[in-house]
Amino acid sequence: MSERPASTAAVLDDDVDRPLTDDEMERGFTAMLARNARQVTGLSQAAFASRFGFQVATLRDWEQGRKVPDTAAQSYLRVIAKIPEAVAAALATRMPK
Repeated sequence: MSERPASTAAVLDDDVDRPLTDDEMERGFTAMLARNARQVTGLSQAAFASRFGFQVATLRDWEQGRKVPDTAAQSYLRVIAKIPEAVAAALATRMPK
């Protein structure tokens, strides 16, 4: 059996026991929010981004917790998760000039 070097084991053990920072909690929560909204639709990242007006790279960053969507985008993701077809229909409707 191979064992981890003592320095690696110590770092991993310390990391497991430390509480998450506020930033880590927010990134985790919003990653879950973005993934959940997309999961409800059953769409790929590319299809979801196209249908709801996001950049694929932005959606990917949100889902992987690298970036946090602003408050408006978080609200939009919540609405999409609740009524995805209504949002898609509203976006497909052209506004009168």
